Amino acid sequence: MNIELIRRDFPILETKVNEHQVVYFDNAATTQRPLPVIQAVTDYLMHGNGNPHRGAHVFAVHASEVYDTSKNVVKNFIGARSAKEIIYTRNTSESLNLVARSYGETHLKKGDKILITIGEHHSNLVPWQRAAEKTGAVLEYIYVDKETGHFIEEDLKKIDDPQVKIFAFAQVSNVLGVKFDAKALIERAHAHGAVVVLDGAQSTPHMKINVQDLDCDFFAFSGHKLCSVGGIGVLYGKEEILSEMEPFLLGGDMIDTVEEQKTVYADLPAKFEAGTQYVEGAVGLVAAIQYISSIGFDSIRQQEKILVTHALEKLKELPFIHIVGSKNPDEKEGLISFTVEDVHPHDVAQILSEDGICIRTGHHCAEPLHRYLGINATCRASFYFYNTVDEVDYFIERLKHVRQVMGYTAS
Repeated sequence: MNIELIRRDFPILETKVNEHQVVYFDNAATTQRPLPVIQAVTDYLMHGNGNPHRGAHVFAVHASEVYDTSKNVVKNFIGARSAKEIIYTRNTSESLNLVARSYGETHLKKGDKILITIGEHHSNLVPWQRAAEKTGAVLEYIYVDKETGHFIEEDLKKIDDPQVKIFAFAQVSNVLGVKFDAKALIERAHAHGAVVVLDGAQSTPHMKINVQDLDCDFFAFSGHKLCSVGGIGVLYGKEEILSEMEPFLLGGDMIDTVEEQKTVYADLPAKFEAGTQYVEGAVGLVAAIQYISSIGFDSIRQQEKILVTHALEKLKELPFIHIVGSKNPDEKEGLISFTVEDVHPHDVAQILSEDGICIRTGHHCAEPLHRYLGINATCRASFYFYNTVDEVDYFIERLKHVRQVMGYTAS
C-alpha cells in the first residue's frame, strides 16, 4: 500500500499546528474524509440536490435514485440479504436506540433478562437501562479480565440462561481494542432463543463484515468512522424481525396511507425513515465504501498491525506508561488505551495537541468499564491506514516531553 499516495487524498493531514504537521490518532472517534468522498458530496450538492420521494422534477427524481440505489451498496458491503434490511439513521447510537425502543421495549416483559458486557459504549448500555426500567426486565453484565480484557469464562455462562431475551455487545471494544468472537457468541445466544444486537462501530472500518455469516439479528455502524461524512449511520436488521417491529419515528415518508384516525405504515425500509433523509450522507457513505473497498481490508489490517505493533513496543519501553488491557498487538484492533503516570489524561492530550498530535482522552463513553478497571480516565491513540510509523515515533518522543512539561523526568 502506497501510504504517501493515499495521504494525498486527505488534505486535512497537511494541517500545521505550531509549525508541526498534524498527527491524527483519534480515528476511533471519527476518521478523516478523503477527496473522493468530499468531491462526491460536493458534486451532488452542486448538480443534483433534491428532496427524495417527494416530487416529479429532475432534482427530486435524481435524489430518490441516488438515495435508493445507495442501499444496495451498503447491503453488499455488509453482506445483507436485501436492501430492505438496511435502515439509515444518524449514527450507531440512533441505530441502537431504535432497536431498544422499537424491539426491546415492545418485546420484553418482567423477569426477562437483557445481557450486555461491562465494556459497552454508553450507546449500547443506556438504552438497555431504560428498556429494563420500562418493561421490568433485568439488565445483567458479562465482565472482563482486568489484565487481558478477555471475557471471564464463568461469566459467559450467563449467555446460556433461557431468560436472556436480548444479548447486545460490541464486536470490538473502543477502549480495550479487543475483538470478540462474535460468531461463536451469537450462535451460543441463539441456542437459547436470544435476539443478538451487535455494535459494529469499531469493527466495520477495519474488517470485512458479513452479517449473514455472523447471523446477528441486528448490526449497527456509523459512516463517519469509515471515512464518510458525519450524520449517517446504518442499522441492519433481519427482515422478518424488522417487519413486525413498530416504527421508531413517525411522520412523512414512512407512511402508506393516513386517515383522520388511522395510519398504515410503509413497507421496509421506509417504515423506519421518517422525514426528509440525508441524501448527501448516503452519497458520502457510498463514496467511502468504494474508497475503502479499493484499498482492501487486507491492506488496511496489515498497515494497522504494523502501527499497533510498533506503538506497543515503544510504549512498553517507557516505564511511566501503563497500557490498558492486553499488551499483545494481535489483540488490539487499531487502538491502544493507556495512562501516563502522575499526569491526568486531559493534560496529556492538551500538551500533545500543542505539538500537533490528536488523541482522545476521558472515559470514551465507557464509564462503567473505567470504573470497573479502577481508572477515572485514559488516553487513547487510534490508528487508520493513512497513519505512518514516523508519526508513531514522533508521538512517542512527545510523550516524554509531556512528563517534562509537568515537572517530571522523562523516564
